[in-house]
Amino acid sequence: PHFEFRFPLYGHVDAAGLAVELRAALEPWHVLGEEGAVGGTARYVDSSLERLQVRVTGELADRYAVTCHGWTLPLQRVGDADHVAGVRFRAWQPPSCLHPTIPVQSPLVFDVVDTAAGRSVGGCTYHVMHPAGRNYETLPVNDFEAQGRRLARFQSLGHSPGPLRPRVLPPHPAAPCTLDLRRTVFHHGGLG
Repeated sequence: PHFEFRFPLYGHVDAAGLAVELRAALEPWHVLGEEGAVGGTARYVDSSLERLQVRVTGELADRYAVTCHGWTLPLQRVGDADHVAGVRFRAWQPPSCLHPTIPVQSPLVFDVVDTAAGRSVGGCTYHVMHPAGRNYETLPVNDFEAQGRRLARFQSLGHSPGPLRPRVLPPHPAAPCTLDLRRTVFHHGGLG
């Protein structure tokens, strides 16, 4: 129960014999330098980044790749048929944050790509906020309402149409199992 509470399930989808599961993951937030504020100074926290875990169950072989915004996930085998990777992305654009020129990168579009055919055979979309863009007027009253809101932000459709050639981002030595979408802005023209 503790794992499910701390790392809630966003949703899962099946495509081409692969099960793709998205869960919340830990993302440290940086404390920024001092800025002038009314009555003194303030040290803001950069809460603009989020991270999620992607777990793929099934045999990928050389035929399939799982992508986010067209970038191949650096999936690592953790069991007989389980693979995991992290995705780090800019979820919000607060006035004070690191890298203020990197745009918001959500919603996230995940694809299971048949590399031989060059097409997506299925996928899903994850929204950071309500898919229609509306704000919630109140906080959730209990964990069931919170879970309902999380599940509403996941759509088991919305994968990329048309030809798709997955791009590969060179792994970062400090986080070789994480696709940091902020880095894609500087490689091959950014998102999508």
